Amino acid sequence: MSQWSSIVNFLIYVGVTVPLLGVGILFFIFTTPYSEFKLIRDGSAEDPVKVRAARAAAYDLGGKIFGQVLVLASAVFHSLGLIDLLIWGLLGIAFQILVFYLFELLTPFKVLDEIPKGNVAVGFFSFCLSVVSGILMASLISY
Repeated sequence: MSQWSSIVNFLIYVGVTVPLLGVGILFFIFTTPYSEFKLIRDGSAEDPVKVRAARAAAYDLGGKIFGQVLVLASAVFHSLGLIDLLIWGLLGIAFQILVFYLFELLTPFKVLDEIPKGNVAVGFFSFCLSVVSGILMASLISY
């Protein structure tokens, strides 16, 4: 009987974390002036700028998703219940967006301009910041 309760608990947590991840992705997409998915889709063209823009956008969005998953995994592990998980998940989304805009604010260039122009280095740096901030947020949940 305890096996069934574990399966039900698993399904409940999946039912909360997957939509939270989807909400995070939607917030990430709506907080940038460019369409990450359009840039990524257009990366199959022969135009080298579009290929680089797709790579930069994929790094940027992929890093945010990776960072958010780290936060969600830690929230699932450390949460006291579903409400706790929701709170930490939403804080993780807000934290990822805040880090991106701090990156935008503190750099001598405009991240929001560089990614659509195909600056892969900026996209990769954004990826790294998102992963590092996800690790930091995930570790802070445990305290």
